[in-house]
Amino acid sequence: MGVVTPPDTGHKGGKSFIDWRETVMFKAFRAARTLHLDKILLHVFVSTHPFTDYFKGLEKINAVRQIFREQTQAVLRDLQVDFTWIGGYMGVNNSNGHLIVNTHYLNNGDNIDIYLDLIHELVHVKQFSEGKDLFDRKYSYVERPTEVEAYQYAVDEAKRMGLSDERICNYLKTEWMNEEAFTQLTRTLNINCSTQH
Repeated sequence: MGVVTPPDTGHKGGKSFIDWRETVMFKAFRAARTLHLDKILLHVFVSTHPFTDYFKGLEKINAVRQIFREQTQAVLRDLQVDFTWIGGYMGVNNSNGHLIVNTHYLNNGDNIDIYLDLIHELVHVKQFSEGKDLFDRKYSYVERPTEVEAYQYAVDEAKRMGLSDERICNYLKTEWMNEEAFTQLTRTLNINCSTQH
């Protein structure tokens, strides 16, 4: 695994490299989390390491510093990463606050998507440390306050990087979000994706 640093904005891409087998595994992992079996699965399919061993220099990035403020270095120093070959892209373990990273995605994904996902997931790390329910079922995925906040940080960073609305829409579009949910999220985030359909 390589070191992740903020990408330049010249990359094109999206998250379309995930095939049907990984989608099935992602859904199975989500089901396992719902059934509280995720702790058992993580011990079998995970390698845990310090965040700063793999993601160097992020403590200097303004977008990350905005998330954690004066606690940035301490939080990143103490954060653990669970590298796995199952599941989707990235996430936060709701039982221990570890960042979960799919190694295939890390090694083969688009650099901009990986960077923006790191920003998004670091917001979830902060939310977890504040005791927020990351998977509050009172809300749909795109209405959940923790998701809206995390996506807003990622979109703000994408805009700061100079990404077009089209590229941001490409980033936001995922296989677990139907068109209605996608439209709702992009409206909430004030991103024009009307020409993306």
